Amino acid sequence: MPGKRIMVIGAGVSGLGAIKICLEEGLEPTCFEESNDIGGLWRYEEKTEGGRPSVYKSVISNTSKEMTAYSDYPFPDHFPNYLHNSKIMEYLRMYVKHFHILKHIRFLVCSVRKHSDFSFTGQWDVVVQAEGKQESYVFDGIMVCSGLFTNPIMPLQEFPGITRFKGQYIHSWEYKSPEKFQGKKIIVIGIGNSGVDLAIELSHVAAQVFLSTRRGAWIWNRVWDNGMPLDTVLFTRFNSLLNKICPAFLTNRWAENKLNAHFNHDIYGLLPQHRFLSHQATFGDDLPNRIISGRVLMKPNVTKFTETSAIFEDGTEENVDVVIFATGYTYSFPFLENNSTVLDIQHSMYKFVFPPALEKPTLAFIGILQPVGATIPTSELQSRWAARVFKGLNKLPSVNGMMAHIRKKKTEFEKTYLNSLRDARRVQYVDYMDEIASEIAVKPNLFSLFLWDPKLALEIFLGPCTPYQYRLQGPGKWAGAREAILTQRERIIKPLRTRTLIRDQAPCSVPFWLKSICVALPLFVSSCLRDY
Repeated sequence: MPGKRIMVIGAGVSGLGAIKICLEEGLEPTCFEESNDIGGLWRYEEKTEGGRPSVYKSVISNTSKEMTAYSDYPFPDHFPNYLHNSKIMEYLRMYVKHFHILKHIRFLVCSVRKHSDFSFTGQWDVVVQAEGKQESYVFDGIMVCSGLFTNPIMPLQEFPGITRFKGQYIHSWEYKSPEKFQGKKIIVIGIGNSGVDLAIELSHVAAQVFLSTRRGAWIWNRVWDNGMPLDTVLFTRFNSLLNKICPAFLTNRWAENKLNAHFNHDIYGLLPQHRFLSHQATFGDDLPNRIISGRVLMKPNVTKFTETSAIFEDGTEENVDVVIFATGYTYSFPFLENNSTVLDIQHSMYKFVFPPALEKPTLAFIGILQPVGATIPTSELQSRWAARVFKGLNKLPSVNGMMAHIRKKKTEFEKTYLNSLRDARRVQYVDYMDEIASEIAVKPNLFSLFLWDPKLALEIFLGPCTPYQYRLQGPGKWAGAREAILTQRERIIKPLRTRTLIRDQAPCSVPFWLKSICVALPLFVSSCLRDY
């Protein structure tokens, strides 16, 4: 019997994984991508068609390669731990070639609406505009992989006088490289990852960079204890268990002390109004260096603009030539006709994947969330779950059950996070991965592993929660998963050792994350004791 026909919307990192999962499950995917190539946001182009957001020329990933990989396709061992966008694209093209994905992609624009007998079949009508003519299709399921970063937010109404400003003002998505800003006085508004990246890069060529923030931020470093990638040290099952045991205020105190030990956020003008766990932290490895050398000056929120300057909440005024709004994005699904019959006004989805009100569960949203960690593994697991729901192998709860779950999560978010769209879709990496993995029985069974394979079990519990863990058992089991886990340390170390050293004695063979735990646990306990 032929497999069900599945439409995948978008050929970015989530869409490519969705195509591969459909093929793995015996489904027949067709991917529609409105641009002319794969890669989505990660594909750098000097000029992008139709206002499509894409990375700027220098972008490097915020998650390391072992945590970012597709679960059955590790990055090459010689690739650096944090990847330039060109390396991400190289990896995606390798993935597409290895799993023969390209033939399933059509570079077209489409619209989607329910089939006339949707309540019985769950099918969808798709209309494609191709070379001046329309083509119609019927699909048994839809995976929406268009991403969160689709519509740049330009909050001009919040900044009186900006329309009279005689200089240049742009959104960060329009920025590509620093050359054209040589010698300018620039203000960057927003202290998310893009805002900090741009402020750091521009400070090397600009006359002066001002970084304006309304509420400050906690600043992460990619390089963590012992020089290891941050996510390989922190995103472990051991730490996840520790976070569940310890009250939030103790975790906040430990994390804030840790970050302030690198540089004092108060002295540097970055101290946020929120606690560490209440909002997503920002990566800014070089930000304190640029501040201490005066190349970046921290400023409060802008109250208004004049023709040539910005006036701040503290009453200070600075002449500026360029304003860059690093104010984020919203997401939308314009291709979904009668959107209100599919999603409510808040775009509520069961576990961020399934709209609860549909008569048939044949529409899934993949990668429309903000993990505290890598997107590729989380969206891939979502696709694995969605594919099995489409096939009828997994069942969803009742509408009431799904709505109750959504309301419960919303209440938890309101208690924990700041009231923003991004926080409303924020998930903790290990917890969310395990939650989705449990739906399809691919969460690793640590108890069993400790009995039959203690070496692997220790690596899974104490080491980084890499995506390969979710290929050890159950549907989609991969024979190479165990080896990928046990050799992940070598792939982390290899690209760092580009200079051969002659040692008098062999280095310690204790895994670096076990050493990190031995160092971090006393510091954590000490921090806890100070709070009592």
